[in-house]
Amino acid sequence: MVEFEVKSKKQTIGKKKGQTVYYAVPKSNQHMTLDALCDMIMDETSISRGDVMNTLITLGKMACRSLKMGASIDLGDLGSLRIYFPPKMMDNMKDVTAATLKTPKIIFTPKAKMREAAHAAEVSVDNPARRKEKEPEKKGEEKEKETVGPQAG
Repeated sequence: MVEFEVKSKKQTIGKKKGQTVYYAVPKSNQHMTLDALCDMIMDETSISRGDVMNTLITLGKMACRSLKMGASIDLGDLGSLRIYFPPKMMDNMKDVTAATLKTPKIIFTPKAKMREAAHAAEVSVDNPARRKEKEPEKKGEEKEKETVGPQAG
């Protein structure tokens, strides 16, 4: 579950300039290490740790090689990677050259299963302003949280 907290800031531009606005930010940035990923793959398959690590390292090298050639990379159910060069808008056709391309970006486009997984992520927002008036709390009772999204039953 991804837990959020409410932060505020004063807007400096736009329609709400000078107004204090509130928004949700993740409480912590959860991160899966390469070792943890290798362990999970080992648990789900019959592949050894060395083979998993070698495959991931080789995938990285092959992705870099393909991107340097300008090719997109299909990663199966994960999605695809491609390189994108944002262009500078020029007034004259003669001025458009390779030098007018901005810093390249790597675009990841997830497949449907990945998008569905993102939409199914459980989230909750710990919002003090939405808590009910102080009720007699039972010993060990957690703070009330506003929950959005699918819930485990």
